[in-house]
Amino acid sequence: MGANGSGKTSLLRILATLLPAAAGSLLWGSASIEADLTEYRARLRYVGHHDAVKPGMTPRETLVFSAALQGLRWRLAQRLAATALATLALEGVADWPCRWLSAGQRRRLALARLLTAPALIWLLDEPTTGLDHESRQRFETAIAAHRANGGRVAVASHQAIDIADATTITLDAFTPSPGFAVC
Repeated sequence: MGANGSGKTSLLRILATLLPAAAGSLLWGSASIEADLTEYRARLRYVGHHDAVKPGMTPRETLVFSAALQGLRWRLAQRLAATALATLALEGVADWPCRWLSAGQRRRLALARLLTAPALIWLLDEPTTGLDHESRQRFETAIAAHRANGGRVAVASHQAIDIADATTITLDAFTPSPGFAVC
């Protein structure tokens, strides 16, 4: 949690290895991620501010393509896409061009990619922006299911998100001490 400019996005980008840390090192367990950066990155899915939705593709095509990019077989990608569309209530617009989608629908589609390309760690930057109450609840349920299956989630947000047993760090009031670690 934190105010604008407090470093929430920067922290996620460091965790995603998109931005180098100014100091310290990023560990997985007790080993530096640098020991096997490819393996570390394979465990991640990052959803940033931009939805990265192609206007000419449909939500179904977007999700199947996303899953296929992660090396999943076509039939499995199609099944996962159908499940993700249902989970985030996008079945009714699944075959529309994405340019017709509302901002909330585009955001749900961006989040649905998490369900079509499974990964241990989800890094989410303001994931509920543009979501109505029902969509937000659906996504919180998806987060709970991911965590129940051993997944981990790091969320940067201005608003509280209902995640059971979550540790909250408020960055605008946070000054790390030497040796601080988030596990």
